[in-house]
Amino acid sequence: MKLVSNWRDFWRWHSTQAMAVLAALPFVWAELPHDLKSSIPETWLPWVAGGIFVAGVLGRLRDQGGRE
Repeated sequence: MKLVSNWRDFWRWHSTQAMAVLAALPFVWAELPHDLKSSIPETWLPWVAGGIFVAGVLGRLRDQGGRE
């Protein structure tokens, strides 16, 4: 496996940040109070997760001006 040339800057990439949010989402959801959870329609949950995933893909494709 060969790493990208600027692998040390991975934490700055928008794709990494979006994937970190996506990974934390189930843990945050589990800790929310029930009354707050009930105010968010369950049909929105897959759309929110899918939107964060698409943001991660777009963040990976977008030129973020790093060094090469």
